[in-house]
Amino acid sequence: MGWIIALIVGGVAGWLASMVMNRDASMGIFWNIVVGCIGSLIGNAVAGPLLGISGSVQEFSITGLIIAFVGAVILLGIVNLVQRKRIR
Repeated sequence: MGWIIALIVGGVAGWLASMVMNRDASMGIFWNIVVGCIGSLIGNAVAGPLLGISGSVQEFSITGLIIAFVGAVILLGIVNLVQRKRIR
């Protein structure tokens, strides 16, 4: 059951991040889910050591959603930097 919640929360986080980073038109629901789940890993890797907080997308929490969103924004910023030579 946790993986279904992870897909939903990852999809929402990826969709919100794609809206913020102006990538929504080029991404479908599959890539939003992938970006959100990978963003959760990146967000936990960044927020854990720096802030001492962590959140999981396997059980829904606002903290987990925010961390996944921040990680997804970081991931899309890196992708934009590589593809477009600019962050946004």
